[in-house]
Amino acid sequence: MHQDLVETVKAHPRYQELICSRKCFAWNLTVLMLVMYYGFILIIAFAPKLLGTPLSAGAVTTIGIPVGIVIIVAAFILTGIYVSKANGKFDALTKTIREDLQ
Repeated sequence: MHQDLVETVKAHPRYQELICSRKCFAWNLTVLMLVMYYGFILIIAFAPKLLGTPLSAGAVTTIGIPVGIVIIVAAFILTGIYVSKANGKFDALTKTIREDLQ
């Protein structure tokens, strides 16, 4: 009986929508974060003078420091965006699937 329930859930159109939308959304956020992170690393590797430029004349802080901080903050923001969508759309779809199967 358990296997029948699994097959019923897998065949449900809302389940297919849930899986597809969650997977696409997660991959989009992942690619965005990887592009930002590896872009930063590639700039460090191939154009270190760009990130080593001081923010202003006589300043100790370089452009690389705020850019690095933005990347770290972006990771938290992207996580928050995913959690928000998971708690909204994805949970609503899950609830709909459960209601349809009862």
